[in-house]
Amino acid sequence: MTYTAFDIVHGIASFGALVWMLYLVARSPGDVRRWAVAGLLAGWSIAYPFGIAASAGAVFLGVDPMTARYLQHAFLLLAAFSLVCFFQFSALEADLARTRAVREAIGLVLALTVMTIANAAIPDDLRVAAATVTSTPGEGPVGVHSIAAFYVAANSYLLYAFAAAGLWTRRYARGAEPRLRRGLRVAAVGLASISLAGATFVVSNVSRWAGTPAPPPVVATSIFLLLLGIVLFLAGMLYPTLVTRLAALRVWARHRRAYRQLRPLWTMLNERFPQDALNRVPASPWRDALSLRGVHRRYYRRVIECRDGLVRISPYLASMGVEPADLAVPERLATQLTGALRAHAEGKTVPPQAIPIALPQEDSLDADVDRLVELSHAVARTGGS
Repeated sequence: MTYTAFDIVHGIASFGALVWMLYLVARSPGDVRRWAVAGLLAGWSIAYPFGIAASAGAVFLGVDPMTARYLQHAFLLLAAFSLVCFFQFSALEADLARTRAVREAIGLVLALTVMTIANAAIPDDLRVAAATVTSTPGEGPVGVHSIAAFYVAANSYLLYAFAAAGLWTRRYARGAEPRLRRGLRVAAVGLASISLAGATFVVSNVSRWAGTPAPPPVVATSIFLLLLGIVLFLAGMLYPTLVTRLAALRVWARHRRAYRQLRPLWTMLNERFPQDALNRVPASPWRDALSLRGVHRRYYRRVIECRDGLVRISPYLASMGVEPADLAVPERLATQLTGALRAHAEGKTVPPQAIPIALPQEDSLDADVDRLVELSHAVARTGGS
């Protein structure tokens, strides 16, 4: 049995996501929803290699192709059951969700029972053909009760589970916040596409049972709907997290950029007032450029240190008779700031009368940082650093 690059990437991604989810479950073992997602990922991940082996008609882990197909569908059914449980525990009270989950388990057990009996009843000489029938549209045995019962039971439960999950998704979306609601609506469309594909599979199974395999274009269309539905479902479920992460990344990038832009002003003030440094260990320029951790902490620290330094030097600016018009122009303020720091270094004594420097018109941190960045650019241009 050979594996394509897609199979390898799919396997790594699936099991990687499963390991990550198990880590999250270990951190919050009481969160039933995380257990449900872990069950979903485990079912999908474990089913995948068995499905590849069954389609290839190969022995995998010591089991024949039809047993591999049985295990694939069994894990897929467990994954679908976990998906339904996830939405129930997300949308309902815990006690009611547990009651519904027990009720859903009855259908799962019934489908697995039919599949188990049907798999055992398939004749030995038809087991390979029965396993590969899903990968050979229009071919394979027809009218065999055990084979038909196996696939009808499996696909019927999957159809029910994904249709039910789609309804729960729409119900849960009604009361969700806008970002989550948009993602859930996309996920609901994906589940609808998967359900339509499942309905086509069931009809195809019944048609084969009656002696007429479904035409290959019908099977190809249902596979397309299945793949499209999976993509939309995953995109919808990941949408809120991705949007949140992107927003956090934009804030991170803005803080990192401002942190570096404040360096000329901070350097000039820190050299004169090292006691204001909240971190007494000097920061290396290379570490500042390459470090990806602690950006927000360093950003806020640098803003505070710049403000503290400006407050300390402001009496010297006041004693120099700096006009308010000069304070409003970054280049002029940078030049005056250099003179004030020189006076401080020379030990001149001035009245302790602080004046506002580079204050923003808006009362917000972002506006304050923008003014400090303007002043820092001016310091760099005038050579004050």
